[in-house]
Amino acid sequence: MPHASRVPESLAKMTPRRSSQTQKVSDYFGCNVFGPETMRLLLPKETYRRFREAVDHGKPIEPEVANAIAEAMKTWAISKGATHYCHWFQPMTGYTAEKHDAFVEPTRDGRAIEKFSGRHLAQAEPDASSFPSGGLRVTFEARGYTAWDPTSPAFIMEMKGGATLCIPTIFVSYNGQSLDDKTPLLRSCDVISQAALDILKLFKSDAGRKDVRPAGTGGTSDTAGATKVHATLGPEQEYFLVDRSYYESRPDLLMAGRTLIGAPSPKGQQLEDHYFGSIKERVFAFMNDAESELYKLGVPVKTRHNEVAPNQFECAPVFEEVNVAVDHNQLVMDVLDRIAIRHGLAVLLHEKPFAGINGSGKHCNWSLATDMGKNLLTPGDTPNDNLQFVVFLACIVKAVHDNPLFLRATVASSGNDHRLGANEAPPAIMSVFLGNHLTKVFADIEKGVHPKGQDKEWMSFGIDRIPPILRDNTDRNRTSPFAFTGDKFEFRAVGSSFNTALPITILHAIVAAQLRRAKKDIEAKLKTKPFKAAVLEVLRGYIKQSKPICFEGNNYSAAWVKEAAKRGLPNVQTTPDALEGFSRKENGALLERLGIMSAEESLSREHVKLEKYAKDIDIEARLLLEMVETQVVPAGLQYQNRVAEAVRGLKELLPSEPALQTQRQLLRDVASHIDRAGKGAAELRLAVARAEKVDDGAPRARYYCHKVKPLFAPIREAVDGLEGLVDADLWPLPKYREMLFLL
Repeated sequence: MPHASRVPESLAKMTPRRSSQTQKVSDYFGCNVFGPETMRLLLPKETYRRFREAVDHGKPIEPEVANAIAEAMKTWAISKGATHYCHWFQPMTGYTAEKHDAFVEPTRDGRAIEKFSGRHLAQAEPDASSFPSGGLRVTFEARGYTAWDPTSPAFIMEMKGGATLCIPTIFVSYNGQSLDDKTPLLRSCDVISQAALDILKLFKSDAGRKDVRPAGTGGTSDTAGATKVHATLGPEQEYFLVDRSYYESRPDLLMAGRTLIGAPSPKGQQLEDHYFGSIKERVFAFMNDAESELYKLGVPVKTRHNEVAPNQFECAPVFEEVNVAVDHNQLVMDVLDRIAIRHGLAVLLHEKPFAGINGSGKHCNWSLATDMGKNLLTPGDTPNDNLQFVVFLACIVKAVHDNPLFLRATVASSGNDHRLGANEAPPAIMSVFLGNHLTKVFADIEKGVHPKGQDKEWMSFGIDRIPPILRDNTDRNRTSPFAFTGDKFEFRAVGSSFNTALPITILHAIVAAQLRRAKKDIEAKLKTKPFKAAVLEVLRGYIKQSKPICFEGNNYSAAWVKEAAKRGLPNVQTTPDALEGFSRKENGALLERLGIMSAEESLSREHVKLEKYAKDIDIEARLLLEMVETQVVPAGLQYQNRVAEAVRGLKELLPSEPALQTQRQLLRDVASHIDRAGKGAAELRLAVARAEKVDDGAPRARYYCHKVKPLFAPIREAVDGLEGLVDADLWPLPKYREMLFLL
């Protein structure tokens, strides 16, 4: 059987001798990634050139190029120990999926060969019947296709006992409709790129008339040669760690990801001593191993630290092109989970695993950058750059203003409903934070005034009526769901367990639509006004219209809820209501007009999420019933019998003892908690039975939301009260003080 029995010469060149410090980094970073550097080494120059040209210009990859890449990829993967390959895709479950095939194929003469062609690389046909489709296909139409995404590098996933070559792909139905999160994301990247380029062309045209400069000297010439605008993303990943023995002893954590019952620990996060504190040795070892694995996969994790809540942590990467960043964040979640098992730990990615302390989010730091390396959300060094920056800034703010419910829909889930507005996360009300200086810039543009005096730190537009901009002078309002933080926006409402693809796709869609509108509005004004005057007039209108969405204060306050209502901003607290953002005709029409999703594809996202929401609450309800009836109540009864026996004995021996009344009251309290828990469980069981008879979709999700879920709270109150009374040696579940402080 043919086999790569030795490392090819071209592969050997990938790891030249270096200093021990440099070699250590190279051994980790990217060594299991079939990225540009590896391809450059393994492919003929002409083949690589044709591949890059196809990818950069959005053209089909020629069959002979695909075959050459497949052969090189197979040889490289086998040299790394891979025996199988898979198309790695992202169905609408929020997770990743893969079906492994061996490189080995039998021959007619009883031998075997290693086979992997361009056809295997480019396309596969996994069964789509069991993946959520939201009505895009019926169960008996099982066929689905995965197709190679050459813009995201293949990688080798190593596990105990073997390794697999993973090829990032899209996942579509038989008739081409997207069954995944990546396909719409890729479409949205192209759409926002073109919309941003059209704005840059307006400034290039004006510069060509009045401000021509050689490349590299600042001004709009820095964007003059841009042929593509990339959205960039850096998702901060928050998570909890608990000892695995505790995790496996809690059915609610094991199956629902959060604690459905549990009395608060006497010490929680009130001392604020965990945030940025020293990292425990066991956690440090876990973090080191996880980072090493992520470096091998090409994920550029850079930051790690303790978060606010006990046993809560965060890691964050260097910014990347958004499609790769989304793939990498999926790998981050997967790797954290797998490495935790090696260390006897469990990673909790649920948005609110513990009541009464901070939940976990995934802060999506998002920006736009040209292929020339210019960040379009950074004020430049020249007047035109400043004006261009404000155009992009104002368009993004107006996009959020015009589409708050659409953005809210993208972050809706049963888990995030517990987190949003819970005094450690942004509220469900969408708003934008700009900081005092940019708020003043917007106000002065709206009024048409120019500030008196100049400061060398301020950057002037060089034109009347436009205030200068102070670079890098923004605060970080951690209460805002969508905050400008210097050279990017931070979308903080995304939940920690989310695939970031869908929130970013919709963000791209609404921003691209607004940039298109801005181009038309500016071009219309140019018929009667000079360029800068035309831009200013358009900006003035946008800023005035979008003022209600801008808020610089405390988003946690009750006063903001009232103020937001006065401004007409939606405050949608529950997932079933929030998901209407996908079914609104104007939103479906927007996505269809932009070519990001068809109306059916958009509606399918609502159906999938409604179904998942109902199933989430159903699982939690059944878990709560099981835990109460098979663990909590039996433990309570056992303790009740102990107390009853003690009361009986005391009464017989010391009938007039004053302590008898105290012990009788304890017995009453225990019995009362058991009774309330039992009655609550009986009521919940009836509600779950009724929910099963409600029609699928929105009616069932709303029933679970408004009729089933509210029954959790009184049961929890009774159980948590019982936990505070029952002997610790009788209580069947790990307590908060153990899970949050023992590692």
